[in-house]
Amino acid sequence: MRVISGTARGLKLLSLEGDDTRPTLDRVKEALFSMLIPYLNHATVLDLFAGSGALGIEALSRGSSEAVFVETNSHAMDVVKKNVSAARFTDRATFYSKNALDYLNHCSDKVFDLILIDPPYRGELYEKCLELISANSLLHEEGVIVLEWDSTLSRPNVPDCYEILKERRYGRVMVTLLGLI
Repeated sequence: MRVISGTARGLKLLSLEGDDTRPTLDRVKEALFSMLIPYLNHATVLDLFAGSGALGIEALSRGSSEAVFVETNSHAMDVVKKNVSAARFTDRATFYSKNALDYLNHCSDKVFDLILIDPPYRGELYEKCLELISANSLLHEEGVIVLEWDSTLSRPNVPDCYEILKERRYGRVMVTLLGLI
């Protein structure tokens, strides 16, 4: 796993051993960030369920100004911090070792341009996150939310306040981009 493009291009990223996290494949990450180019410049990014931090780091490498990494697994958060440090983005990163839903319930002072949601593949987490993002007005009106989910499952329910901007399949991985209506 590595940073695909930008100022940290080619940097090899650490990942957590075992099945506790599911890193986004490089080919999926490359395709996803090609779709996200219009949203990255000077963006404030929220990387929920950060895992190794690869998605948030990719956004920072491609010109985002700030990233907030949220991860409940303390070992994974250690990996995120090491990867962010290796990429030299520590001054543009904030870390929260807490449950993503708790974070979304208590961060109403922030508004994000890009929100990355890549939890363990369980539909209720997607839906709860989307509801809290809307209820707490956490997405900038021109911002985008990325859902990464398993194509063998049904698409997570998307609340009526969002529209599907793009949706692509990469093998077993589905990527859905949402915006506010």
